[in-house]
Amino acid sequence: MFVRFGAFGKLPANIAQNGLVDQQQRGMATLKAISIRLKSVKNIQKITQSMKMVSAAKYARAERELKAVRPIGSGAQQFYEKAEVEPPADVPQKLVIAISSDRGLCGACHTSVARHIRNDLNKDGENVKVVCVGDKSRSILQRLYGKNIILACNEIGRLPPTFIDASKLADAILKSDYKFGSGEIVYNKFKSVVSYHTSTMPVFSLQSVTAAPKLSIYDSLDDEVVQSYLEFSLASLLFYAMKEGACSEQSSRMTAMDNASKNAGEMIDKLTLTFNRTRQAVITRELIEIISGASAL
Repeated sequence: MFVRFGAFGKLPANIAQNGLVDQQQRGMATLKAISIRLKSVKNIQKITQSMKMVSAAKYARAERELKAVRPIGSGAQQFYEKAEVEPPADVPQKLVIAISSDRGLCGACHTSVARHIRNDLNKDGENVKVVCVGDKSRSILQRLYGKNIILACNEIGRLPPTFIDASKLADAILKSDYKFGSGEIVYNKFKSVVSYHTSTMPVFSLQSVTAAPKLSIYDSLDDEVVQSYLEFSLASLLFYAMKEGACSEQSSRMTAMDNASKNAGEMIDKLTLTFNRTRQAVITRELIEIISGASAL
């Protein structure tokens, strides 16, 4: 669009005035938008710092409790290893128990568990059934593998897991009437504050244990004793896996919130610099316009 100049080579008064108003409005809008964004990022930084402190306190408690629970989990696994229990070849049905929680903002802690189970479902989805402990694993697997989920429980992660919770979960699994030959518990094994590893623990049925070749090394074992021990060992393994998962989750959330606070700090510095530069540009432009108007008079 071309504009005809006036007699002295200047823009008409109304066009110059409208352009001045538009520039001022654009500058004020930019400053206001930057100010709102800066305030929002500062509030987010306060939230992430608070969540980091809460996660640090919960992590210290979870690590302390995990040290006392680890002998229970390792003891339950030793029985299957010493007896050389193997899954029966004529029963292809498999049970997979996913240990997660209802809470997020902890990196890929829950996604790694769901990814491991998804690989098993892709190989043999017809003979694999899943028990989801926590809403996170259920929400990830339900969209594509909803028909494979036979049991799901929530309200996990708000409070530290207890053996009563594991016992109720084991009782629900045993009462689900799903006949499986073998199974595994998929959980996150805690290594350090910044490291965890997605691991599995085997779970066997009564048929697999009674057919073990070295079960005779244990004295006075009948089907009732073996069944009672399998129920107790399942609860023990679930309790151990839930403790490992809780400790890994809290350490991962603490690391994630620390990184989020650092990223928010970097964003605050950049937004502050942008705000100051924009404000300085607006003030300089207004001074130039005032001086130019005074010179024209």
